[in-house]
Amino acid sequence: MIRLDKFLADSGVGTRTDVKKRIREGRITVNDAVAKKPDLKVDPERDQILFDHRPVIYEKYSYYLFHKPAGCVTARCDRLNRTVMDFFPESMRKEFAPVGRLDKDSEGLLLLTNNGDIVNKMMRSGNMHEKEYIVTVNRPVTDAFVHGLANGVPLVELNTTTRKCRVEQIGKRQLRIVLTQGLNRQIRRMCEYFGYRVQKLVRVRVMNIELGDLEPGQYRDVTPEEYKRLMQLIASSSNQPVRATGKPRNERNRKFGQSGTGRKNKTDSDWNPDKNATHRTGTYRTDGSNRKENGVTRPGKISKHGTFTVVNKNIDRERTHGRQKETD
Repeated sequence: MIRLDKFLADSGVGTRTDVKKRIREGRITVNDAVAKKPDLKVDPERDQILFDHRPVIYEKYSYYLFHKPAGCVTARCDRLNRTVMDFFPESMRKEFAPVGRLDKDSEGLLLLTNNGDIVNKMMRSGNMHEKEYIVTVNRPVTDAFVHGLANGVPLVELNTTTRKCRVEQIGKRQLRIVLTQGLNRQIRRMCEYFGYRVQKLVRVRVMNIELGDLEPGQYRDVTPEEYKRLMQLIASSSNQPVRATGKPRNERNRKFGQSGTGRKNKTDSDWNPDKNATHRTGTYRTDGSNRKENGVTRPGKISKHGTFTVVNKNIDRERTHGRQKETD
């Protein structure tokens, strides 16, 4: 059993002060009865708790730190290669997904979770979160190489220049590199630009989470202290895709009175809410996921660390299933 105000605050409905105000306003019901007292004891597993007639359901998210070995792929399943999920019990393989990825030849820290929202907040390039790597190259490191890596490298094949980053020589052929972006095989491409070849690449840190002495193939729970600091770091992070700068393609090519696609402009009479809504139906969490219980689509559960669910059928989710983009 847990106090109602704590349950609501942990579920993201608001602060303790906000929650108490909403209880006084009669906006919270427990088993169809309007809640009167913040200290009312509730059972998250059995009681039906509503905020403005919308369900608030408790769910515990889990977070694991995994040392990915070289030679396996960051995917849930692969017909040709061993995957990171093969190191976990079968019961976890469908529910959990890695946060970001490491390519097949790389090793090091991967965070795995069943909280889809945190995946986007941590890995969006626009959120500028740090990832730290220890890199071994095939020949001695020079000052010019270190300086070149740190000040942005043009990657013609990706049509971009890398952001400036922190680079430190820590051995004759070793570097410490801290990135705030995750382009496809970024570190390997950066080194190749200067005529170096990466022989070993180990990710040792993602934000405040450090690999430490965890052996390849082993995993452990994220500690409460690590979790608390991680939540602080991503509190203001976006979980939405970074929008491209400049005018939308349709506007760049648009002639007066015409759309960029050559189709006629829509008027108010053309608007069809059913047609323009997302094609999926049911009840969705704000992170876009839904769940089924006994064959019935139910509102997505709310993490005790998460946010309050608002039903919105126009929300679409960027899936984290299967392979993700290689980022180093």
